[in-house]
Amino acid sequence: MTDAAGYRELGEAGWAWVLGQVREDDGPWLPESVADDGPPDGPAGDRDSLYAGIAGLAPVLAEVERHRALTDAERSLGAGIVTRLSAGAAVRAEPSLCDGLAGDVFALRLLAPGREGIALRRLAELRTPAGWNTTLDIGPDHRGPLTDLIMGTAGVVLAAAWAGGEAAAAIMSTGGEALLRVAEPTAAGLDWRLRPGHSSSTPNYSHGTAGVATALAVAGHALGRDDFLDAARAGARHLVAVGCLDDDGFVVPHTIPASRREVEPVTYGWCHGPTGTSYLFAALAFAGVEQVAGFTVGELRERCLRSVLAAGLPRRLRPGFWDNDGRCCGTAGVGDMLLDAAQGCPDRAGAELLLRSARTMGDALVERAVRDDAGARWRFVEHRRDPPLLPPGTAWMQGAAGIAAFLLRLARVCEAPTTAVVVDRPEQWWAVPQPLRVASAGGAGATV
Repeated sequence: MTDAAGYRELGEAGWAWVLGQVREDDGPWLPESVADDGPPDGPAGDRDSLYAGIAGLAPVLAEVERHRALTDAERSLGAGIVTRLSAGAAVRAEPSLCDGLAGDVFALRLLAPGREGIALRRLAELRTPAGWNTTLDIGPDHRGPLTDLIMGTAGVVLAAAWAGGEAAAAIMSTGGEALLRVAEPTAAGLDWRLRPGHSSSTPNYSHGTAGVATALAVAGHALGRDDFLDAARAGARHLVAVGCLDDDGFVVPHTIPASRREVEPVTYGWCHGPTGTSYLFAALAFAGVEQVAGFTVGELRERCLRSVLAAGLPRRLRPGFWDNDGRCCGTAGVGDMLLDAAQGCPDRAGAELLLRSARTMGDALVERAVRDDAGARWRFVEHRRDPPLLPPGTAWMQGAAGIAAFLLRLARVCEAPTTAVVVDRPEQWWAVPQPLRVASAGGAGATV
């Protein structure tokens, strides 16, 4: 098993490679991936996003600063991100967490506390009774509100709850009420699709009921709204009804009805599996909810963890099972959740098991790293392509930036399991002990 110094060194190497890909064109930008023939000539349309762009570098800078002083180049990058996002937020129309203003809230608060107010005020201006209209291309002629954590109202609500401020209550109220209006009653509770009338439900954390119910639980607690909390409970009841509780675990299908895509019926990552869905039960506990469908919420969270630990990941057991090492769909996201659970676990033996399991994820990243003089990066696999090996990704959700941040945090927790601070995020802060939370990168953007 790799030691803390090894994880830190690899995290720094991954970050060094990411920094080597940053370009300047009206501010910093980052290619989403780097093929053998080099990066693209110019920035993509989502250059500022949390998912694939420069906003996603803010949490990495925050992690780096937990270990050492930032270099002049890193401080300059942080300042450039703040300048670019601040200017864009004043006029941006896309509201979402991973592609828009809610992601700006996250990055700006980390890099320059107080500047996130620009994005929060813009979100308040753009709200409608139905939520926030998306500008993303998700289908023919659709520009209405979405519900989910990644692209829709749930992510906006969580960003507001995390950041606070004078506009936060209005944003949470509008978003929560909009989500109540589009909830679909089921035999056991409530379900949320990506948008009303969508052909299928993706009920886990990133695009469905687990993420929406989490937002309602967090906002309900913040606002004292029992109707939000009741809806969150109903969403959890629906998940228990459609999920599988075999072998003391808990998993929910990837898609209902079964996806027409070539995808495993049950997956285990942050986006569509028990890794992410476990955060719902932590949120319900945070909001004071004790039981759902005859189970304590603590037991349901533990069942999610058991399913993750028993699944066999991070081994690539078969084509399509575990082909991704990133934060959204793969190894780094699982490892980060295990660290959250370990640091909040009151039982010493349980905490040690979770930390060992997080280190197993870290060791897989050590083994799979591609290294040279430029640093380290990771190449994921798409088994339906020939050749299946994908070019290395750079970004927060699907690339080396997110992986590096996990490795740096893993090193810190290995050295001080009970006292290592957590650079928290809008989608997970309630799952870690409050005294350990840090929501700022200190001086990373202070030169602005």
